[in-house]
Parts: sequence; structure tokens; C-alpha cells
Amino acid sequence: QVQLVESGGGLVQAGGSLRLSCAASGRSFSSYIMGWFRQAPGKDREFVASISWSGDYTAYADSVKARFTISRDSAKNTLYLQMNSLKAEDTAVFYCAGRCRTCTLYDYWGQGTQVTVSS
Repeated sequence: QVQLVESGGGLVQAGGSLRLSCAASGRSFSSYIMGWFRQAPGKDREFVASISWSGDYTAYADSVKARFTISRDSAKNTLYLQMNSLKAEDTAVFYCAGRCRTCTLYDYWGQGTQVTVSS
């Protein structure tokens, strides 16, 4: 079992930056593929970024490439999402999630943290 708790959301002006954190408890965090997702009002939840268990491989949605950076610190059991050059359309609830390396679905989710970007 892995428990995930996000933090770091808030209100920021367009062009600003935020860093989200996701603290994981429970064993196996270091062996899990981790990801960030977001859900804007009235829209479906969408993929933002993911990182391999080793941290060597990352993937990003086209909409956030070159602006967001996902990273993990397995010693601290923490996942991060550095968000730069924020836009109003980035406003959403951001969720971290985890899945085992052989799984296709993310089966552990945090409660979400609100990010609001004012234009």
C-alpha cells in the first residue's frame, strides 16, 4: 500500500512558478512509476507527466513540455512537479498517482491540490 499526499498548490499570477510535492508513505514507493494528473473544472482528468521508478525516464503532455519538470527523491519518498511559465489554462486540481512497473493503471492516488493561475 502507498499513501500519497500532495502539497504546494495555491494562487499564482500568469508567468509565475509553483512547485508541487507529493509525499508518499508505505513501502514500495521507490519501485513505483509515479505521475501527475490534473482536472480542470468541467473537464476530464488528464495526464501531465510521469517518471520511471529509477527517475531516468520522464514523459510529459505536449501542453506542459518545456514548462514543467517532474522529479523524485526516493530517499525522501517524495515526488515533485516544478511548474514554470504558468498559464491561466493550467488552473486545475493536480493529483499525484502511482502504479507498479507491470501495471497499466495507476492504482494509488492523492487527494489533490488546487492550482489557480490568474491572468
